[in-house]
Amino acid sequence: MIKNIGLVAHDSRKKELIDWVKFNAGSLQKCNLFATGTTGRLAEAALKDVLGNEAPSVTCLLSGPLGGDAEISAMIAEKKIDMLVFFCDNLIMQGHQNDVLGLVRLASLYNIPFATNRSTADFIISSPLYKSEEYERMIPSCIDTYKNRKL
Repeated sequence: MIKNIGLVAHDSRKKELIDWVKFNAGSLQKCNLFATGTTGRLAEAALKDVLGNEAPSVTCLLSGPLGGDAEISAMIAEKKIDMLVFFCDNLIMQGHQNDVLGLVRLASLYNIPFATNRSTADFIISSPLYKSEEYERMIPSCIDTYKNRKL
């Protein structure tokens, strides 16, 4: 069951992510939400608008350019994030592009459901596996192989 969700959005895509959060507030209600700076504050306000006192709190990390993307990356590597919704602006180069690339790389490496657009986020959150108690994410064997390599 997906319990810990990371939320990230570049400035030009924040409204789109917040609309998605509002639309899926019921499915997010019992999750632990972690988000970069402004995205987190906006998401928490949106959830309160929809769910009132039943809204989950959102743990706000640093703004992406100030280290928030790196914080979420570390949480993925520590297996503290089960799903990532990252609406990124692919039309401009970000000042913290290396952190963005690292976040994308770790989401893929650690095999977490990872949405970069609304359609993919909708498919993930509406999947029966989203709420499944039986489904367990498999960590690729290459991670242990790399950790235990002999130099």
